[in-house]
Amino acid sequence: MADETARTPDRNDLMPEKTAPKGPVDRSAWARPWAQLKFVTFQPAIFPRMLGEVSRDAKPGDLVSVYDKFGNRVGIGLYNPRAKMPLRVVAHTAEPLGEEYFTAALRRAVALRRDLFKLDAQSDAWRVINSDGDGLSGLTVDRYGDVLFCDVYSLGVFQRLPQWLPLLHELCGTKHVQVHVDHDRGSLEGIKPSLMKEITASAPDRVRIRENGVKFEVDFAEGHKTGFFCDQRDNRLRFAKLVKGARVLDLCCYTGGFALAAAVHGGAADATGVDLDETAVAQARRNQNLNQVPPARLRWVHADAFAYARQMQQNGEQWDAVVLDPPKFVLTREGPGHFEGRRKYEDLNQLALSLVQPGGLFVTCSCSGLVSLEEFEAHVIKAAHRLNRRLQFFDRTGPGPDHPVYSNCLESRYLKVLWTRVV
Repeated sequence: MADETARTPDRNDLMPEKTAPKGPVDRSAWARPWAQLKFVTFQPAIFPRMLGEVSRDAKPGDLVSVYDKFGNRVGIGLYNPRAKMPLRVVAHTAEPLGEEYFTAALRRAVALRRDLFKLDAQSDAWRVINSDGDGLSGLTVDRYGDVLFCDVYSLGVFQRLPQWLPLLHELCGTKHVQVHVDHDRGSLEGIKPSLMKEITASAPDRVRIRENGVKFEVDFAEGHKTGFFCDQRDNRLRFAKLVKGARVLDLCCYTGGFALAAAVHGGAADATGVDLDETAVAQARRNQNLNQVPPARLRWVHADAFAYARQMQQNGEQWDAVVLDPPKFVLTREGPGHFEGRRKYEDLNQLALSLVQPGGLFVTCSCSGLVSLEEFEAHVIKAAHRLNRRLQFFDRTGPGPDHPVYSNCLESRYLKVLWTRVV
C-alpha cells in the first residue's frame, strides 16, 4: 500500500514548470472549497508542512480544488484537517473536476485489470484498486471470488464508499464486500467502521479462489492484510515453472502459496512450508486438501523461520530450491527499529542461503517499502558473501500488473523479488 511508506522529497524533474504571477494572489474567484499548497509539487500526499491556506467552508472529507502557491489550479483532492496527511491529491489537472472523477477512476481501474491484462483468465483474485497507483489515494480493494475486500485509510474515501460499491460490484461481477479500517489510522482520520455494518453484514468470512490452476481458501477474519497476497501471483507461477522434480523449501510460507504452486503446478518432487503463524499453517493444510496433494509431497512445519533454518543448517539439510518471503521487517525510516529490521534481512537470508544446494535456486523477497531494491539486494549479497558463496542474479521482479504505480509516486513500490542461482 502506498500509504505504508514514507514519502520522498520532491525532485525537480517531477515538478511542473510554473511562473509567479505579478502582484498578490486573488483567491476570490477560486472554486470552493479550496486548498492552497506552499510548494509546487506533483506529489499526491500533502503533509501539514506542505499545505497553505484552506477555505473556511472546507469540511473533513470534502473534495477540494487545489491551487499552487502562485494561484494556479493544479488539481483536486480529499481534505481532512485532523489527519496526518490532511490533503490527498487524487488528480493533477488545471481542468475543473467534481465527484464524476471518481466514477471515471473506478471504471478505468477495473478496465485495466479485466480488459487490458485479462486477469480473469489467470485468477478470480486480483487487486482492483491500488490506492495512489489508480488515482484513488486512501483506498485499496482486492477481489476474491464474489467478494470485494476494501482497505480504507481516508475519511473522504470512507464517506463515498457506499456510493461507489454498486458500480464496483457491477464492473467486477461481485456480490459481497468486506471493509477493513485500521484502528489507529481510523481514529486519526475520524472514521467510524460501525457505519459499514449494514453493508458488510452478508459477506462471508471465507471464500475459495483459483490462481493459475491452484485452489486457495481465503480467511478474512484470521488472515493477514486482505487475507491473501495476490501481489505474488505472477511470482508464484514463475517459481513453479522452475522447480520441476526439485525439493523445495518455502520459508515464511503463510498459507502455502509458493509451496502449493510448486507441488500442484510445477511438479516439484516434494515441498516443505514453514511459518510461525499457527493459523496460517492450518489454512495451508486446508489448501493442500483442496488441491488433493498427498502428504508425501507436501508438508507443513509450524516454527519460527530463524530457528528452523538454524536447526536445518546444523542437520546438514539442503534443498534444490528455497523461496523466502518474510513479513515486513523495516517499519521506520530511522532509529533502532530501522537498523534491527535491516539486520534481520541479512541474518535470515544468510540462514536461508545456507540451505540451498550448490547450483540451486534461491528466490528472496522484501515487502518493506522503506528499503529500496538496491539496498535489499546489497543485504542479500552481504549474506551470501559471509557464507563464501556467490549469487548469479537472473531477474528482479515485483508485484503483478494489477499493482500499478504512478510516476509521481514511485515510493509506493514496496514488493521486491530477487531471482538467483547459488554458486
